[in-house]
Amino acid sequence: MNRQFNKGLRFEKFKEKKLPPFDKLFDIFKELLTYTSGDFDEAFEWLKQLDKEYKLTTPEYTLDDFLEDLKNKGYIREEIDDGKGSGGQNFKITSKTEQALRQNALNQIFGKLKKRGTGNHKTKAIGRGDEHTGEFRNFHFGDSLDRISMTESIKNAQINNGIGDFSLTEQDLIVQETNFKAQMSTVLMIDISHSMILYGEDRITPAKKVAMALTELIRTRYPKDTIDILVFGNDAWTISIQDLPYLKVGPYHTNTVAGLQLAMDILRRKRNTNKQIFMVTDGKPSCLRLSDGTYYKNSNGLDKHIVEKCYNMASQARKLHIPITTFMIARDPYLMQFIQHFTKANQGKAFYTGLKGLGEMIFEDYEQNRKKRIRRI
Repeated sequence: MNRQFNKGLRFEKFKEKKLPPFDKLFDIFKELLTYTSGDFDEAFEWLKQLDKEYKLTTPEYTLDDFLEDLKNKGYIREEIDDGKGSGGQNFKITSKTEQALRQNALNQIFGKLKKRGTGNHKTKAIGRGDEHTGEFRNFHFGDSLDRISMTESIKNAQINNGIGDFSLTEQDLIVQETNFKAQMSTVLMIDISHSMILYGEDRITPAKKVAMALTELIRTRYPKDTIDILVFGNDAWTISIQDLPYLKVGPYHTNTVAGLQLAMDILRRKRNTNKQIFMVTDGKPSCLRLSDGTYYKNSNGLDKHIVEKCYNMASQARKLHIPITTFMIARDPYLMQFIQHFTKANQGKAFYTGLKGLGEMIFEDYEQNRKKRIRRI
């Protein structure tokens, strides 16, 4: 006699999943490319040193094999030397690698998030959306038919008209409420002044990773949102998504006012009501560009003239209903006091954070900032 057994869970000793040789090396190589700002030659030299120390390759799969796979898979392209260099071949990373770096940053900081097609954000306000609130109301002309709750409508019809002679009229229809879905326009400001690599601490790489991860998050999970990236040193300018892996610190002071001016100019042109600025910085404002084109610089303490300009910009953003969230990678008491006054002038938020939790904090704040609809006055 045949016996049928129900299927159950099978427990066995955990076995670590082995990555193919290429994937294992590519994971390491993506990190090196991020630290070297997209410099292939420098990253590959680092990979050689790591291979010597930690035996990353085998006789069956060497670094030459890895290099060949990078070419065949479209992650790098060859550029023939123009005669001014060593006479050999140069390799540059491709747009496919840039995408891989952004996705790698997203996975590291925000976890492996699944792509959604709607690309909007839940708010506390009731309106058009696809997440039910659990609340019901009578049908109104213009309501979408797919929002009608048939169960509640039939129950309503039975109460109003009886069971024996069943009929369903417009007055019996019940609509289930959904959460309004907000769209958000974000500007991410990144400080690239020289202090971002001072004191033996690399602060630009974590900031760069956050920018790549946040950009990839919005492009994949919230495609209806917009994000613009700008950098600020002596001046401020926008950079494209493709520029992010190559971002470097320059010999600059910190012109926070120029960054805020550019951020607000960008957001004024956006049609979304919900707008915000994220500012990642580690130092005090120390530079202004004057009307005659010259620069006023002062790195000694907090210059009153520069600080007042920053407070004025914070107040202007507040009047435009643009909250500024500052992520301060410093814990100097006098700098924290400046950020507190700056935040109060804008009625925004400030986080005093180290490098380790920067990405998670920005992600959480990005999600929370669209819990409400901002109404223009």
